[in-house]
Amino acid sequence: MSQNLDFGRLGESLACDYLKKNGFIILKRNFYCKYGEIDIIATKNKVLHFIEIKTRHGLDFGDPIFAINAFKQEKIKKTALIFLSELEEDNFVGYIFDALTIVFTLDKYNIEFFENIF
Repeated sequence: MSQNLDFGRLGESLACDYLKKNGFIILKRNFYCKYGEIDIIATKNKVLHFIEIKTRHGLDFGDPIFAINAFKQEKIKKTALIFLSELEEDNFVGYIFDALTIVFTLDKYNIEFFENIF
């Protein structure tokens, strides 16, 4: 379990680096509430981005994007509503749900970013 947690944290750190390089400002990592968790909450151009990160060793179990099923999407949406209700600053023009996948193969990795995916 600890290795999976470390691997997930590595993925989230790589995701944050990728997002920052692409103009995002990271507001929060691992926002938890009774409904679930959002991996990364970021902003770009006054839009809030709720971003789910999926990191995998290879594609043996399929593309990680398919792990974000309808049940997971609903949990993320409910969690986002809690975050929005607790938000003190409200100068955002909207919010969207994104996903970022990282697939490791041998000595390299590939990142894909899916904006406004659900």
